Amino acid sequence: MPPLRRSGSERTDTIKLPTRNAAVLAGTDVLVVGAGPSGIGAAVGAAEAGARVVLAERYGYPGGCATAALVMPLMSYHTQHPAPRQAGAETLFPTDHGLSGGPVVAGVLTRLVDRLVARRGAIPPSPATGYVVPFDPEVFKLVAFDLLDESGVEYLLHASASGVSGNPYVDGVVFETKSGPAVINARCTVDCTGDADITAYAGGRYIIGRERDGAAGPMTLMFRMVGFDRARFMDYVRANPAEWYGVHGLWELIREATLRGELDLKREDILLFGTPHEGEVCINSTRVSGVFGTDVCGLTHAEREGRRQMEQIAAFLQKYVPGFQNAYVVQSGATIGVRGSRRIIGGYTLTLHDVLEARKFDDVIARGAYPVDIHNPAGPGTFMRRLPPGESYDIPLRCLLPTGVDNLCVAGKCISATYEAHSSIRAMPICVATGQAAGVCAALAARSGCSPHAVNFKAVQSELARQGADIRGVA
Repeated sequence: MPPLRRSGSERTDTIKLPTRNAAVLAGTDVLVVGAGPSGIGAAVGAAEAGARVVLAERYGYPGGCATAALVMPLMSYHTQHPAPRQAGAETLFPTDHGLSGGPVVAGVLTRLVDRLVARRGAIPPSPATGYVVPFDPEVFKLVAFDLLDESGVEYLLHASASGVSGNPYVDGVVFETKSGPAVINARCTVDCTGDADITAYAGGRYIIGRERDGAAGPMTLMFRMVGFDRARFMDYVRANPAEWYGVHGLWELIREATLRGELDLKREDILLFGTPHEGEVCINSTRVSGVFGTDVCGLTHAEREGRRQMEQIAAFLQKYVPGFQNAYVVQSGATIGVRGSRRIIGGYTLTLHDVLEARKFDDVIARGAYPVDIHNPAGPGTFMRRLPPGESYDIPLRCLLPTGVDNLCVAGKCISATYEAHSSIRAMPICVATGQAAGVCAALAARSGCSPHAVNFKAVQSELARQGADIRGVA
């Protein structure tokens, strides 16, 4: 049977559900919804600012895209000094992203990376890795749990948000659980769902996709292969320097397989990432377009299509690419990776010009240096443009505060940004940084009994600096 598709009438037909009761599980100072990179940052940031924090997550472990979707590695959070293009670079790390001028994200992210490295679950950022952080997703789960436990964060797993209590003033969130519907009340809530679900439930303003036509960035099902012979692959790279650059290529082999009808690649090349393990590689080459991360039928189609593409790509690698003859797929993401869906409309909307011109703001609460990285929403092609050498851009607190709803902060890839700017701020290290800032803002709002919109940005900056975050030394 094929995946279920909506018919036109089903988009508008509704039935009335019976009234039901929900158990109130807890009341807390700060509720963080979603335990992905931004949720981890938010929960730790709020707890270290003195708040009682509850973190709710729909999966059985933290990490979000990093663990459930296998989005590996952590991309560079360092300023860039682009190096001359050097074909045939003997690496599986993105040296084409340039040479580092220094990190621009610290705080919770630094602790996360340091713990991963100490547990032998990551390779530290350096010129050898292109300043990305290849990590093991299983170690990531354990390290994330440790950070939450040590900060005193309480968490609830297997809890999927389905509504809010209070509109437009959010005072609680409704969750669907195996125990039935449940509510957690909070003085302030942080939306780290990645899709701005809580904002949408509360009636806040948002936009989906590209402003001019609503097109959404393509989704990608990530997968891991083991039994990979890295030495043999690198021998091929050295013998065929025009075929590989940094982490992507194999253009001639793709052409041959396509002419034979054995490959119908939806993107322009094969993209491979090294991991901390010698015989393993992570593959980012599936591409599913024309569907939205907020539509259950679209997600169903994307999961099936992503796995069809994965099977074809793995067979291509095994047949055509030296080093993959004995390799096999050991794991695919528990969920497809959604690059973007809803983005809130906040007090300020970060733009492409803000990113590429490295704009600075008085109310900065996080910084980014990752390039603008736009995947074509309609087929092959990826647009990438870097910031000026050595530069970073600021993210103002206003981007985390949604309009049309109160008692709510937002963090991660759904903050207030244009479609183009979003392609940079969605990088996981930046999500950790905006999460930490949103958690601090929520904790200060809960402590003072005021709206997050009324929190003085200088107080947020001061607490972030105390926690070791990097916001240009603002205190």
